[in-house]
Amino acid sequence: MAGAVAGALTMQGRTVVITGATSGIGEVAALHLAAAGARIVFVARDPARAAATLAQLRRAGPGADHAVHRADLSTIAEMRRVAAELAAAEPRVDVLLNNAGAVYMGAQRTVDGLAPTFATNHLAYYVLTLKLLPSLRAAAQGRIVCTASRAHAYGHMDFERLQRDGIGGYAQSKLANLLFVRHLAGVLGAGSVTVNALHPGFVATRFADNCGWAWRTLMRWRKAAHGLSAQQGAQTLIYLASEPELAGRSGGYYVRGAPVTPSAGARSDADAARLWRLSAALTGVDVP
Repeated sequence: MAGAVAGALTMQGRTVVITGATSGIGEVAALHLAAAGARIVFVARDPARAAATLAQLRRAGPGADHAVHRADLSTIAEMRRVAAELAAAEPRVDVLLNNAGAVYMGAQRTVDGLAPTFATNHLAYYVLTLKLLPSLRAAAQGRIVCTASRAHAYGHMDFERLQRDGIGGYAQSKLANLLFVRHLAGVLGAGSVTVNALHPGFVATRFADNCGWAWRTLMRWRKAAHGLSAQQGAQTLIYLASEPELAGRSGGYYVRGAPVTPSAGARSDADAARLWRLSAALTGVDVP
């Protein structure tokens, strides 16, 4: 993973848009890239966490005009609003890191009637990416990076039950990440913008802290016993954002800095196309 550090040295003057940057691997990646010269623009929901992260970025990368946009990425209206604001404010985006993610237990629903796991983990990636494509195409080599998970291998695309939470819904949402990357890579073709996905490892972050007592307690025990540090988990995210040798490589899935083959379900062109059509219908957003 030496490429993560070496590649980051080339980030001077680049604009990086990132979600999920107020904690965990997103925060580590944002601070690392800022220290390497990147200007960080991030999306956050909690104002206190947003202010704390912005202050850290200004210390890590003084002189860059780091910025934050507030939004709840579980609702379609907020996804569309913040994506439009970002596109207007950032005519050139060098790297988009779709990193925000969550798991919800039970049968919660957003104001759109969607499962918040599916909305946050998949639809937010879809909307932000497509709305920012013109800005990414304005960069010399635009990069899109999506944080997925090895949990995708335990999921399957049940298009009659997309709106579900719990472990099954989480696995399905991570499978959706890889199907989105697969289809988008085909849409982008051999142009200047690439898209790749990653599994960061089992990382001891705030993940699942929003769940009920039993699941939260189990996950905290597992993270304490087996979890990677956020610094370790962020390395592949940093690598995909910054490594010069990855220029032009698209449609890949990376684990510990190396490309690996995802599950058979993640390689289904039929499911990828169907998911894209459904996402466009739900959000009213498609390739500009």
